[in-house]
Amino acid sequence: MEEQKKYIQALIKLHRGLERQGPGDKDLSNQIISQITELLPPNPRIADIGCGAGAGALLLADKFRTKIRAVDFSQEFLTELEKRAKQQGLENFIETIKCDMRSLDWEHGSIDLLWSEGAAYIITFEGALRKWRPLMATNGIAVISEMSYFTNKRPESVLTYMNNAYPDIKTESENSEIIRSSGFELLEIHRLSSKAWWVNYYEPLRENIISLKGSKDSVMQTVINETEMEMKFFEKYENFYGYSFYIIKAA
Repeated sequence: MEEQKKYIQALIKLHRGLERQGPGDKDLSNQIISQITELLPPNPRIADIGCGAGAGALLLADKFRTKIRAVDFSQEFLTELEKRAKQQGLENFIETIKCDMRSLDWEHGSIDLLWSEGAAYIITFEGALRKWRPLMATNGIAVISEMSYFTNKRPESVLTYMNNAYPDIKTESENSEIIRSSGFELLEIHRLSSKAWWVNYYEPLRENIISLKGSKDSVMQTVINETEMEMKFFEKYENFYGYSFYIIKAA
């Protein structure tokens, strides 16, 4: 347990100061928001679950000018979010909540828009959908990104890597079935471009890696090595997997 805690702390330190703690793209998010706005009520009740330092939460706050409940387990990331919200004049629209996404005790039917980028995997995609479904308002919209296979046939090296990195990864078709069986209707799927991985996430992350390369912390060195391996692997096999944004509606 202590080693896991040290690993998580090293991971947080490696991502400190970055706009994003995972792949994402403002243009794609804006496109999705423009598609779902007419499906939402005025002044929608919005939650960003697994918000990190708040790239999504700040975008939602700026677009909707309503309170965003921003949830993350890391106080460091939430503090960064609060600082950025103040810098952008959005502090009145951001409510940071430090907690485990498994234990949200909110009133049922209290979310009109649930946003979650690259975080559902922590409790599995299916686990997240089933856990969060009761929180959704009637016809509420959820936008959730999840690592997905883009093809039905994958090289053995990809299967081996994912079996260690993310054994629960599924195809978009399989995730679509999970969506339906979890009480949601699938509206659309958008794939995150590989450019969004490199320009918005990996390149800024590489700067942090360079600054921490000399660390004597063996756990940090392990995190750095794994991250660099992840980058090399994605560069070689990005046509086979990546993040898919699932736009879904509470059925």
